Amino acid sequence: MQEETSKKNLKVCLLGLRILHKTFTIEMNYTKGKKNTGEIMTDIKEFLDQYTDRDLKRILISNARASEGTRKIQVRPIQVRDQLLFQMTRTIGTQEFHENFQKEALVAQLQEEMERNFRQLQLESRRAQGTVLVSKKGKMTIKVKEIRGKEKEAFPQMLSHNRTKNYVLKEGVPVPWLIDLGVMSRDGKIRNARYDKFKQLNRFLEFIEDILPRLPKDREVQIIDFGCGKSYLTFAMYYYLKELKGYDIRVTGLDLKADVIRHCSELAVKYGYDKLRFLQGDIASYEGTDQVDMVVTLHACDTATDHALAKAVNWGASVILFVPCCQHELNRQVKNEVLAPVLKYGILKERFAAILTDGLRAQMLESAGYDTQILEFIDMEHTPKNLLIRAVRNQKKKENHQQQKAWEDCARAFGVSPSLEQLLFQRDREDHE
Repeated sequence: MQEETSKKNLKVCLLGLRILHKTFTIEMNYTKGKKNTGEIMTDIKEFLDQYTDRDLKRILISNARASEGTRKIQVRPIQVRDQLLFQMTRTIGTQEFHENFQKEALVAQLQEEMERNFRQLQLESRRAQGTVLVSKKGKMTIKVKEIRGKEKEAFPQMLSHNRTKNYVLKEGVPVPWLIDLGVMSRDGKIRNARYDKFKQLNRFLEFIEDILPRLPKDREVQIIDFGCGKSYLTFAMYYYLKELKGYDIRVTGLDLKADVIRHCSELAVKYGYDKLRFLQGDIASYEGTDQVDMVVTLHACDTATDHALAKAVNWGASVILFVPCCQHELNRQVKNEVLAPVLKYGILKERFAAILTDGLRAQMLESAGYDTQILEFIDMEHTPKNLLIRAVRNQKKKENHQQQKAWEDCARAFGVSPSLEQLLFQRDREDHE
């Protein structure tokens, strides 16, 4: 009788164990308010014990049960004096708080957080990807997918001493504009709240590093940054090419916001960047030059990106780097009878229109004489707008009518008429008519 009562109070029920395509699911129930020291604790402990090691990339805990207090928890491995530790970052309001744990203490802390405070945990490591979900009724689901073969070999370890040594911009080396823009402290340490920006800057410079052979070294290189905003990337580009690589460059940043342009101009004077200037103006109407070597445009809204690309092509720019944003134009136009059941859902239509927009842009640049790539800019964790399109002019590229007809047919199939098509190819069609 006592045994039956104990079982009833615990209400722990193993609902199922299913193995399918290297994925297993463990589901359990537990009673709120009861102290659970049985299998529910043991199973999540085994999961965390197995994958919390130096192969860990990160753990992200989210979906807080309470509206106040900690909103999110992130964990990453770090190396401190030859000791493997795990840094936990708590996000409370707009502030972040950091604490280092040894493995055993970390696992115990994460168990408690998932039991009491959160409903979702995501784990990424070189060996596996895992998810823990807790329903409102207390049902816990643990899903794990192992990583094998080449995919595992391509996944680098994420220890902090390995993360920093390959960056173009180095941690611990003070850079004046990074300090003034709030990314770095005066002793060269990256501010915790700006680490994502620091990684974004380095990722952007890696894309530029790849195209250095395309930039002339025997004359001044003209670069324009359309929609430069606060100009993190503009300053990074100037610093990298001018001071680290020794290129003779002239960089122009263009933006609509007068206060931003004024502030960035003051900083350029302060650092002695005499060939870096900032102008207030609109991308579509800019006529400040007739020859440019590289055009950069990041997050220029909607068709502003198309105007920037058209100008770059007409100037004969050797390199174009752009990160698209807010692709509203084709979202308003797209229509397809076969896909109509899918496009009726607003969020899916928006995402499809964005993919269609950028795919057609890349193809149009191919028709205009460029070799194009669509690359991941930064992790999806930081922003969904994570694509960078890189176009490099190919002087030997021949006109390909079949390739152009293919993207034109694609556009017509979805009932769209992109601005970039009008800007680059409309005149040619009129001349042929």
